[in-house]
Amino acid sequence: MKAKTHFLLLDALRGVAALIVLVYHFFEGFATSSQDQMCNHGYLAVDFFFILSGFVIGYAYDDRWKTMSMGTFFKRRLIRLHPMVIAGVLIGAATFVLQGSEHWDGTKVSTSMLMLAMLLNLFMLPVFPGMGPEVRGNGEMFPLNGPNWSLFFEYIGNICYAIFIHRLSTKVLTGLVVILGAMLGAYCLFNMSGDWHLGVGWSMDSWGFPGGLLRMLFSYTLGMLLSRKFRPCRAPGAFGISTFILVALLPLPFLGEVYNALFEFFCIAAVFPFVVWYAASGSVSGKVSKKVCTFLGDISYPVYVVHYPFMYLFYDWVWDNKVPLAQAWPYGVLVIVGSVLLAWVLLNVYDKPVRKWMGNRLT
Repeated sequence: MKAKTHFLLLDALRGVAALIVLVYHFFEGFATSSQDQMCNHGYLAVDFFFILSGFVIGYAYDDRWKTMSMGTFFKRRLIRLHPMVIAGVLIGAATFVLQGSEHWDGTKVSTSMLMLAMLLNLFMLPVFPGMGPEVRGNGEMFPLNGPNWSLFFEYIGNICYAIFIHRLSTKVLTGLVVILGAMLGAYCLFNMSGDWHLGVGWSMDSWGFPGGLLRMLFSYTLGMLLSRKFRPCRAPGAFGISTFILVALLPLPFLGEVYNALFEFFCIAAVFPFVVWYAASGSVSGKVSKKVCTFLGDISYPVYVVHYPFMYLFYDWVWDNKVPLAQAWPYGVLVIVGSVLLAWVLLNVYDKPVRKWMGNRLT
């Protein structure tokens, strides 16, 4: 069987998007609303992740179902994703204790509720706002490590793919993508988020959960459709051009109600698929370039999973002491750089060995 292409540039772009998320979360500590964030559309990097996941999973697995069972697929995805989920939750619990085990309003959280929150987070079971295990009191469905919300939806996407999406013909899949796109477009145009943006999905409150589900389902199936229809083109400067597009668009300021919603939908439905297609068509030459792309790809997932507990500590310090951006930015840079270094260490001393061990026993 002919070996499949490894899309090194897509790995690298995943790393670029993960770093954009870190920058977005840094500036989140100084935003007073969804309209004055200095990396305003940084959360759309998650939609880019979903499209990438759909593309890579569709490309890797669509032709394997005659010889691969559903159980084997689930084991592979669990081995790939869950070791770092566990690490992120444990780090989140530790930083929560360092903060004094308190809600944002200062209310003490019992050890039993913290342990229950850990258990639910470890098994990727979300909590509703106001419930005891919602230990931070800010509505997050995964309060010990907020970004786990996107992994929760990623797991749902994997389940949907294994059960029925891979069985769909390309024509039917196209129809599904169009329907989901129309639903997400309506979500934007009818302002169901309440703030004319798509930074939703991290909470079970109100329309947040269906918004997050739509973000994942549309992007995920769009990526899979793209993998089926993918034909490489000439793509000079693929990494530079693709990176420039992401770095130029995601920090743009709030564009004003309807325009902001249309812009974000346009990014997900048109710009991101183009970036994935163009980058997948490109290649990497030179040892240094390959090393940079490999590093970005390697740290992309672990840095996304482990950085936010340290952002909680950063926010706590900034808000309690009313530290302005001009004074706080060196410490924010330290958090970002430290998160990258920790991600690299955990990848090599924990994640890779654990995945190898699990692979030897479960597959």
